[in-house]
Amino acid sequence: MMGAVTKPTIGIIGTGAIGGFYGLMLARAGFDVHFLLRSEFSAVAERGLQLDSAVHGALTLNPVQAYSNAEDMPPCDWLLVGAKTTSNAQLAPTIIQAAAPDAKVLLMQNGLDVEDSLRALLPDSLHVLGGLCYICVHRDGPGVITHQALGAVNVGYHSGPAADQQARMVIVEEGAGLFRAAGIDSQAMANLHQARWQKLVWNIPYNGLSVLLGASTTPLMADADSRELIKALMAEVVQGAIACGHDVPAGYADHLFMVTEKMPDYWPSMYHDFLHKRPLELEAIYARPLAAAKAAGCELPRIEALYRSLSFIDRRNT
Repeated sequence: MMGAVTKPTIGIIGTGAIGGFYGLMLARAGFDVHFLLRSEFSAVAERGLQLDSAVHGALTLNPVQAYSNAEDMPPCDWLLVGAKTTSNAQLAPTIIQAAAPDAKVLLMQNGLDVEDSLRALLPDSLHVLGGLCYICVHRDGPGVITHQALGAVNVGYHSGPAADQQARMVIVEEGAGLFRAAGIDSQAMANLHQARWQKLVWNIPYNGLSVLLGASTTPLMADADSRELIKALMAEVVQGAIACGHDVPAGYADHLFMVTEKMPDYWPSMYHDFLHKRPLELEAIYARPLAAAKAAGCELPRIEALYRSLSFIDRRNT
C-alpha cells in the first residue's frame, strides 16, 4: 500500500466514456480527481457523472471536480487522456497547462504510435505513457456512461526523463497501482509498442467491420462469413506485429476471438464515431500499422482493403 505517501492529484483530459469511467472509479476509491470537460461541462457540474455498470452496479459521482478550462485545474501528477487520437495535436497546450512538474501523461487511446505526435509537442520533463483499455463502455448522454463488460487497463512507458528500464517500470507500476486501488485490473507492460500491436488484434477487425457491415459484435460472431473475415484480419495483424519484431503469444488471436464470443453485444467505438459523424480514427488504427508492416517488408492486403473502404466511408460521412 501507499502508506503515508500522499495520494497523487489526477486530471482527466477528455471526459467521455473512457475518461468518465476510469475517473469516476478512481474518485470513488478516494483519489483526488479533476475532470476537464468541453461541451458537457454544465451538465456534469449540475448533475455529476452517472455510471450504469454491469460489473460495478449503478454508481454516481456528485459533486464532480469539473472544469471547462485547464487553467483552472490544480497541477496534476497524473493526466489521463481519454480524448480521441484525432485531436492529439491540439491537446498539447491543455496538457502542459494542467501538468505538475514531472507529471505522468497516460494516453488511454487505441492505435499504434499514438504517443509520438503528442510527445514532440510536450516538454522533455513530462513522462508519456500508453494505456490499453480492454473494456466495453460508451456514453449515453452528457455525463451518462454505460459499462457492459471487462475493464482492464494495461500500462506501458513511452518516453520521458526516466533514465533506464528500471526507472520506467517503477512509474509504470505506480500507474497500474492507481487502477488496482480502484478495483480495476491493471498490468505493467515492459514493451508498450508490442502491447499496442496486441491490442490491434481486436481493434482492427471489430472496429472497422462494425462500420463497414453496420453490425455489432453478436451478429458479426454469429455469421460464418464475418467470422472467417475476423479470423483472417486477426491473423494479418499478428503477421504484421511479428514482421515488426514483436512477439505475439501463441493462441492470442484465438483467445480474443473467444472472449468476444462471450461478451455482451457491443458496438465498438469507431461505430459510435461513425454514427455521430465524427472523424474515424483511421490513422492510428489502420494507416500506421500498415505503414510499419510495409517498412518491414510485409503486405497486409485484407487490412489494406478494409482501410481503403473505411477511408471512403469516412470522407462521405464527415
